[in-house]
Amino acid sequence: MAKQPFYAGGLRFSCKRCSSCCRHESGYVFLSGGDLEALTALQAMDRGEFIKTWCRWVAFDGEKEYLSLKEKANYDCIFWKDGCTVYSGRPLQCRTFPFWDSVVASPAAWENAALGCPGMGQGELHSMVRIEECRQARLSQPVITRGPGGNKL
Repeated sequence: MAKQPFYAGGLRFSCKRCSSCCRHESGYVFLSGGDLEALTALQAMDRGEFIKTWCRWVAFDGEKEYLSLKEKANYDCIFWKDGCTVYSGRPLQCRTFPFWDSVVASPAAWENAALGCPGMGQGELHSMVRIEECRQARLSQPVITRGPGGNKL
């Protein structure tokens, strides 16, 4: 029998809308094709215009560049202004937090991530099935890349 992940009994998380995951720290919000489609619709822009205005290409693994939202000079997400201005179309990366592979890799990774998020370990109990759905969604919707082996827009 396969060993169950530490979150087999579920994990508690309720977003407190504190915006700590959206502000004050440099990072990347990588976009999938579905994310780009939703955000261009919300902004009433075509893909090229949206990418030029709101995105940047990030060299990440030496060969490919990954499409990410820009951030402001103070490291806030480009779409943060007293809250998320694109909440209804926010990227999958944002929608699936904190159930990312890197965060649910171990109890220590979960506890470390919880140091910056007051909603982790609190509120709603998310089942292992729900956590796995979030992880699978990220795998099934790859990030937009360009360069050798990159995917098409």
